[in-house]
Formats: sequence, structure tokens, C-alpha cells
Amino acid sequence: MRILLVILVAVILSGCKAFKADVDPITGKKIRKEADLMKRGEDFAKDKGGIFNSKNSKRGGTTYDFATSNIIWRATLESLDFVPLQSANYSGGVLITDWYSNDINSNESIKIEVRFLSDIASPSSLKIISYKKICVSANCKIIKLSENFNNKLLSSIMLKVRELKVKDELNKKKKG
Repeated sequence: MRILLVILVAVILSGCKAFKADVDPITGKKIRKEADLMKRGEDFAKDKGGIFNSKNSKRGGTTYDFATSNIIWRATLESLDFVPLQSANYSGGVLITDWYSNDINSNESIKIEVRFLSDIASPSSLKIISYKKICVSANCKIIKLSENFNNKLLSSIMLKVRELKVKDELNKKKKG
């Protein structure tokens, strides 16, 4: 029992250093890191340029890509502009519409979820899941819509991607 206690105390005391030594995976040299997280954060901000890494940017600004620069995101928003959005999370890569019906008196409505798997303008970059809600009196039933509906929507988005690419290229030629 005493041996276990001695080992435990030795382990705890060996971790109480002002600096932690790590090994750089590329060079194999020991790297001394500040144990105080606040000081380490300040040092990183000074050395690397802060949260957006602006010191290392080619233009001197941030390297953060906004949603407006992602053509597949823009095309999806434009393709679904007739449906109210419930959630649009660019950083999470998910766009969810609210329940939508084109007829006020209809007992059917649809909801669409688009998951962005990549920022490459390709049909494999999107996963579309759609639902249909059918309400009779106070009873509502929700079912998944067919892949046929999802594929039509995907085709519509890809067509919009092509249109936006052409538009962007024409704008570049006008400016340049």
C-alpha cells in the first residue's frame, strides 16, 4: 500500500513543472511549452497572428472563407429561396428549411435538410434529406420523401452552381 502511495505522489510531483516538454513530430527536437494556458495563448497570438492567423496570410488579412465565397452554398440558398429557412449553419455545413406548403389550406407540407459534405462543386458534396408532413384533423404523420425528389432538387442546385460559376467568371473578366 505504501509503495502505491509513493508512486502516486511521485507521478503527481513530476507533473508539477513550470514548462512541459513535447517532441516536435517533424524535427524530433524537444519543444518546451508554457504550462500556463493564458500565457501560451498570448504567445501564440503574438507569434502566429491570432485567431484568424492574419500574420501568415499572403494578403496580410485573414484567411477565413466566408459563406459568400462558397459557390455550392450560394447555389443551395438561391435554389431554396422560396422556402423559409429554420437553420442555416455554414460552419456546421447544414441548412434546414422550415415546414413549407405552397397552399395555405393544404394539409401537406415539406421540410428539406441539406448537408454539405465538401466545399467542392460536385453532386457528391451534398446530401439532401426531405420530409413530408400530412395532417388530418389533429393527427400528423411525417414520412421521408423519395430519392427522386431529392435528386431533382440536387440537379436544380447543380444547375445553379453552373450558372453562378459562369457569372463569377464574367465578373472576373470585367474587373481584370
